[in-house]
Amino acid sequence: MDQDTVRHMFIVGLRDAHAVEHQALGIMDRQIEHLAQYTEVEARLRSHRGETERQIERLEGILDALGDSPSAIKDAALKFGGSVAALSHALAPDEVIKNSLANYAFENYEAAAYKALIAMARAGGFEAAIPVLEESLREELAMATFLDEMLPRVIDRFLALRSRGEQASH
Repeated sequence: MDQDTVRHMFIVGLRDAHAVEHQALGIMDRQIEHLAQYTEVEARLRSHRGETERQIERLEGILDALGDSPSAIKDAALKFGGSVAALSHALAPDEVIKNSLANYAFENYEAAAYKALIAMARAGGFEAAIPVLEESLREELAMATFLDEMLPRVIDRFLALRSRGEQASH
């Protein structure tokens, strides 16, 4: 394997993951405002927001160690895109359901991205990056598990609130 190619693709992947984490912040910031009826989800999103900030720092540390840096353009574009996506759900009468489905998919996407980065780090001999990436992977998998377990409860709560004519989405 050409090590220059592996290094280049690892850096591209790190920059992409960095931008995706910024997108996640944009999504979470909008959603947290609308979860008054779903306190467990709100609390876990707040906690995961902190994890996401640390994941960004970890990615920056790996990039710095490689003599590189994140892409400000990718970061800004994806953060804006995350905010727009969250806002588009805010217009839906079942916002919390749409967000729950999207969040579950997003967390699994992030987990897959970290798995790919770990494979690239192994292929390129970037051993110091592996434990850092594995920590982020564990956090993403834990969040995906939480969302998976919460989905039936969110649906039940939403339907109960709507059945009583109460505000169910925020």
